[in-house]
Amino acid sequence: MTLKIMKKPYTIQIDLKWPKALLILVFTVTFFSCDSLYEVLEAVDKTTSTSITEKEAISGLKQALEKGVQNSTGLLGKSNGFLNSFQYKIPFPSDAQKVEKTLRNLGEGALVDNMITAINQGAENAVRQSGPIFKKAIQDMTITDAINIVKGGNGAATNYLKQNTSKDLVQKFSPEIQGALDQAQATKYWTDVFTIYNKLPTTQQKINPNLNAFVTQKAISAIFDVVQKEENKIRANPTERSSEILKKVFAYADANK
Repeated sequence: MTLKIMKKPYTIQIDLKWPKALLILVFTVTFFSCDSLYEVLEAVDKTTSTSITEKEAISGLKQALEKGVQNSTGLLGKSNGFLNSFQYKIPFPSDAQKVEKTLRNLGEGALVDNMITAINQGAENAVRQSGPIFKKAIQDMTITDAINIVKGGNGAATNYLKQNTSKDLVQKFSPEIQGALDQAQATKYWTDVFTIYNKLPTTQQKINPNLNAFVTQKAISAIFDVVQKEENKIRANPTERSSEILKKVFAYADANK
């Protein structure tokens, strides 16, 4: 943006993007009054400042989270989204990995592989149903929450979502996970695995970890991880801000770091 100032015998056209120090020098050497200088500097401030309304803050944050949730459910909810992922593939629970090793050594590797496939397909099926749950949680965000999150830095929006929805998500995910596990026959494989292991003469302590709770937590953690990565990309890279409201809100966040 430029500013044209008429001052006999001169007409000066100034680019308001110039640094203030340069503007001061220009006006000093051309003998303008202090009032004129302050008028121009005030115009510079008005054209370069970044501000957002409360409505814009909450709209931008909701849009960022919706984008993150959409990308995470799309990534993890696709066919073999968990199973083929190096980062998010769900293994045996840590307290059951001894079971996996023992059964593989006894030639029951196929049973173990079926179990792992079923676990991951169960998580995949549940994630496909999670969209409406996250959507409602995002809609419940308040204006005060949004303003604090905008200024909060990397992961602030995801942490807000995690802190305020995790308990409800577990309660709502659990039946979805159980139904998905039953559909994928994971429960049957799980029972078979631990029935065989617990009957072994070498087994000193019988175990039977809670499969539903384990898979539920892994699925929710994976979703939040992807959401946070998407949020941080939007914060760090202006090209990831795919709408005008995202550009405005996160430009404000950049200016207030």
